[in-house]
Amino acid sequence: MNAKRILPLGAVLALLLAGSASAQQPATNPATMTFFVTSVGLGDGGNLGGLAGADAHCQELAAAAGAGDRTWVAYLSTEGADGVNARDRIGAGPWTNAAGVAIAQNLAELHDGPNAIAKDTALTEVGGIVNGRGDTPNMHDILTGTLQDGTV
Repeated sequence: MNAKRILPLGAVLALLLAGSASAQQPATNPATMTFFVTSVGLGDGGNLGGLAGADAHCQELAAAAGAGDRTWVAYLSTEGADGVNARDRIGAGPWTNAAGVAIAQNLAELHDGPNAIAKDTALTEVGGIVNGRGDTPNMHDILTGTLQDGTV
């Protein structure tokens, strides 16, 4: 199967380099958060302004949640002559959500498992759960331009 990965999560994944809204709760530990699903999009569908625009959006959301003192990047891949793999943009791990739950320790665990990405752990930057299957409205699908192994 060569389909682009669709993650059952939310708008955009943001991961700390180097290391749609739903009901929101305060993040329990923004100081250690290195992974989140964006709580809101930019309002223009999949047009995020390229990687730079998506990264800036993630950075702004992280800053508003109290975690802006680090560099955040969107988990996105791009095609073409200057194509980029999402896995090459996000550092080596580990990744921890807003509640302090470890999502994955390294790239192999993040992409090949076992990882802890699930509805109750793929939290937004403010600790909210993204509405998914069975919720109203269902806000769970995102396109990352990325295969399951983190490549374009």
